[in-house]
Amino acid sequence: MSTWDALQPSKLGTKEYWDNVYQQELENFEEIGDEGEIWFGEDSVEKMVEWVVNNVPPSNNASILEVGSGNGTLLFGLLDAGYEPSTLYGIDYSAGAVKLAIGIAETRGGSAITFAGCDFLNEDPVSPKNSNSSGGTQVWDILLDKGTYDAIALGKKDEDGHSPAAKYPNRVSRLLKPGGLFLITSCNFTEDELKTNFATNDTGLIYHSRIQHPTFTFGGQKGSACSSIAFQKI
Repeated sequence: MSTWDALQPSKLGTKEYWDNVYQQELENFEEIGDEGEIWFGEDSVEKMVEWVVNNVPPSNNASILEVGSGNGTLLFGLLDAGYEPSTLYGIDYSAGAVKLAIGIAETRGGSAITFAGCDFLNEDPVSPKNSNSSGGTQVWDILLDKGTYDAIALGKKDEDGHSPAAKYPNRVSRLLKPGGLFLITSCNFTEDELKTNFATNDTGLIYHSRIQHPTFTFGGQKGSACSSIAFQKI
């Protein structure tokens, strides 16, 4: 059994759940300016931004796509770190999340960031502005994921008992340029599980690096609350 197939479906894997979450957050933002929850906390965002800066600095003018961008917190972190807003893109299958992120971007000087609706498993996102491709494939320098893969893995299984997350690694590979980087932060999968799921012959992805998170010891085993792993497309 694949590591994603071992997880049981939950409401966190449904579009209905996220539509409701972001509708409420959108209403809160419009009423009182609350930008919403930061999934995995500010520390995880800061660590992911630091990793991107260290590996592909703003001067590279790289095209960056966040899969499941929610309220846009991670992309706003990159904006604050000096990345040109026109190189930053976020996709989400929840229309409320897209509208919320666009609204927040206007208050942060990031209106040139592109936020768009997209079902990542079944649709290709819009291509970056500096690309000649209209199909969105093999055009991205960096893909980012902070919890989206986790949510997809909790979706309804198909008739063969497979999680929708089984489609995810090849979708990542389809969008990355050769040499492109994919950074994922997960709380449902360990580093070894992420390596098993993504670094395969089919994807052409190989392990690149990791982010160190605070660790704890329980029952003689050492671990952390989340894992952040980067892969590169060969």
